[in-house]
Amino acid sequence: MFTDLYTKAAELASRGQPFAIATVVRVEGSSSARRGSKAIIDQFGKLVLGWVGGGCAESAVRSEALTSLETERPRMITVDMSDEELGVGMPCGGTMDIFIEPVLPKPELLIIGHGRIAETLAVLGDLMGFSITVNDPAAERSAFPQAERLVTEDFDLTETPIGAKSFVVIATQHKRDHLWLEKALQGNAAYVALIASRHRARLVLDYLRAGGTAEEKIATVYAPAGLHLGASTPEEIALSVISQMVSLRRGGGASSLPLHEERLSGCDFVTDAVIRQCEADVAP
Repeated sequence: MFTDLYTKAAELASRGQPFAIATVVRVEGSSSARRGSKAIIDQFGKLVLGWVGGGCAESAVRSEALTSLETERPRMITVDMSDEELGVGMPCGGTMDIFIEPVLPKPELLIIGHGRIAETLAVLGDLMGFSITVNDPAAERSAFPQAERLVTEDFDLTETPIGAKSFVVIATQHKRDHLWLEKALQGNAAYVALIASRHRARLVLDYLRAGGTAEEKIATVYAPAGLHLGASTPEEIALSVISQMVSLRRGGGASSLPLHEERLSGCDFVTDAVIRQCEADVAP
């Protein structure tokens, strides 16, 4: 039985489909399930394989599995099968503790651009458990050994589709970043960030407004990208962006330094200078 369950879990994982595994860890009183019983629940709340107590417990487990998948966090639940009013609605008798663990595909980090910031983003993103895709005509495979995909066609969203689990970072050093941002916002990404100075970020966002992009879409862009760490090197800029992504995923504060803040610190000027230097480094 467990062999079939693990085979099915491996099959779903290989297809990149989210699911949850429910395991009975404690049984008290009458129950058709036993400690160690397992079941797989898919992303739609359907019990795909396994057994955790049938009708008395299954509906509760399926509901909690969906919550676990949505929050990306495991859950321990107690199912009371003896109380029709306060329990699961059927007086079957007994209680069970069930551990529900979400199994999720890696979120994708789509890096648009090349250069030291982009390379460091790929390294850090890989360490943080992201699937790495790089899209840039000048990007070289040797510079991105962590990338699962390297796309060298401009604006090819067929090869790099943007979905709800996509984290998009535009690091083109100001080269056609306005066009890429416009494309990125056509998707439903979890995170869209523009690595740019404040001055450049204002220009790009104004370009989007002038082109008719909805203000609520523009408000979702993290620009300038990254948490305010006082970054002064390409590596530190990449760290600030990855930190922002992790904070957003885990429910922390992910706000960038306000774009409208006019009083810049020395570190902010250094960050802009680093970005300008990156432009100079890759200029033909």
